[in-house]
Amino acid sequence: MADVIVGVVVFPGSNCDHDTEYAVASFEGVKPVMLWHNEHDLKGANAIVLPGGFSYGDYLRAGSIARFSPIMQEVIEFARNGFPVLGICNGFQVLLETGLLEGALSRNRDKKFLCTQTNIKPVNCNTIFSADYHLDQVLSIPIAHGEGNYFAPKETIESLEEHDQVVFRYTDAAGNVTAEANPNGSLNNIAGIINREGNVLGLMPHPERASEKLLGSIDGRPLFQSLFSHIAGL
Repeated sequence: MADVIVGVVVFPGSNCDHDTEYAVASFEGVKPVMLWHNEHDLKGANAIVLPGGFSYGDYLRAGSIARFSPIMQEVIEFARNGFPVLGICNGFQVLLETGLLEGALSRNRDKKFLCTQTNIKPVNCNTIFSADYHLDQVLSIPIAHGEGNYFAPKETIESLEEHDQVVFRYTDAAGNVTAEANPNGSLNNIAGIINREGNVLGLMPHPERASEKLLGSIDGRPLFQSLFSHIAGL
């Protein structure tokens, strides 16, 4: 079987690109390739990851300038053709700016940058990104963001819920979805959503930072494994 090729986009200001590259490369038969923001070549990628960081310094607002970079023209077309795209933290912000996902992310509720371990749980395991999880399985995954407060108009939230597009929610250690367990004020404790077509996922927590025991958690690995298994099975 040929290698699964995963493109990791590198913007000026990305700081989780090599973390993501390392996590991706730890899976047998998976090859990461780095995609510079100013290029148009996806290098044969089967999936694209937009990593965390501060693309273009987060000027104007997080992800707003990255949305217009040359590589994103290709990523948008790639996604609209049904191929998998994963946005992590700043990558989630970029996906929202492109319109590939609905809603927006604003300053955290307490107006403070958060860098801490948090609990989330999958509430939809019927996606190409979450199939290797168990429904309501409590995960320990770190967050690191200043603008992770997900919001959208009421009708958008209702549509996301109705169509099972919420994939991850913030919880306490027992898996309870509570206001106290919500680190940033996101509506409905939303930590990650998927598009209606099921091929574009954005989430604020960092699965690449929970990909080996040395990091304190391997709870991010099933997300990558789900995706790579899906691609290998196509």
